[in-house]
Amino acid sequence: MPQFLSESWFSEVERIRAEMGEIPVPGALKSIRLNVVVTEHPEGEKRLHVAGGDFARGLLDDAPTKITVPFPVATAIFFDETQQAGIQAFMSGQVKIEGDISVMMQLQGAGTPGQEAQALRKRIREITEA
Repeated sequence: MPQFLSESWFSEVERIRAEMGEIPVPGALKSIRLNVVVTEHPEGEKRLHVAGGDFARGLLDDAPTKITVPFPVATAIFFDETQQAGIQAFMSGQVKIEGDISVMMQLQGAGTPGQEAQALRKRIREITEA
């Protein structure tokens, strides 16, 4: 199984996304554009972004916010979906946010994903080594 955020993981996720087709994204997530830099990953620093509810490789030129986070915290926030870990890491200085912090609040209030998005998350979890 590919490790979360590894190059092989992104390739597998892209394959699954293509196989599953268009998945509705909650309105609050559609407009969010966020750059994420993950430090301490076994493959080195990972640069990715969130746009339209999806993770993808690379940073966006026009993202209003950038979050820098260590790999263990990124795993807890994005893979385990433990928002409390993100808050604790931010309060302890492990997470750094540059730019428009209100984007982070929008992420928190995005709501529950639909059935298709939940099915996608389940498939991604099944192929992922955290």
